[in-house]
Amino acid sequence: MDRASKFYVGGAQVAARLRREIIAGIWSQEERLPPERKLAETFGVARGTVRRALSRLASEGFVAVRRGSGTFVVFEPPPDANPVFEPVFENARPLELIEARFALEPHMCRLAVLHARLQDFDDAEELLRGMEDSGTDPVMFSALDTAFHLWLARTTGNSLLVWIVGQINSVRTKEEWSQMRQLTLNEGMIATYNTQHRQIVNAIRSREPERAATLMKQHLETARLSLTRAVTS
Repeated sequence: MDRASKFYVGGAQVAARLRREIIAGIWSQEERLPPERKLAETFGVARGTVRRALSRLASEGFVAVRRGSGTFVVFEPPPDANPVFEPVFENARPLELIEARFALEPHMCRLAVLHARLQDFDDAEELLRGMEDSGTDPVMFSALDTAFHLWLARTTGNSLLVWIVGQINSVRTKEEWSQMRQLTLNEGMIATYNTQHRQIVNAIRSREPERAATLMKQHLETARLSLTRAVTS
């Protein structure tokens, strides 16, 4: 991999790390992030890589770049005291997450075929390369995987689906999910997921809605089987 490619992949990784920290509350709403120079030193990348990462996070609604002032966190987490949703999020199991995704993501692939733009595929390529570069880092892979499935939701052009996927993904911050990740995300499984992700994107790019939906079902079935084995072992 040449120098430029490393920086290209690095942008996805920097965005994933910052996204994970923002969701975890390490950076609070309206808090100003360190300047690009400082972030570049922290992550050991070029300032251009940081700039691309911040641009991605801005497009996803996590940060806002304010000229002359800096970059501020604007992500607003779901309210903690929602009487309807809080019990659901607290008690949801990893297998329930997969089942919910079965109900949504195959059709999201069909919608993505209709609505995905060239820029969306550029964004997907950055995420795919980042995941492929994280074959021995399950924590980083998991963060990029979450971003990938949120990318799919965004390509549908349906803001309600984006919100629903965001709520579903909030389950992945729970301790039980972290334990399952440690049990299931080995190098072989990450390589399998990476292959499946590329096949899904290629089917969307070639405008094959049913093939994309079928590949997503196969991908989710792989994840479900992996989780089932981990639970029963």
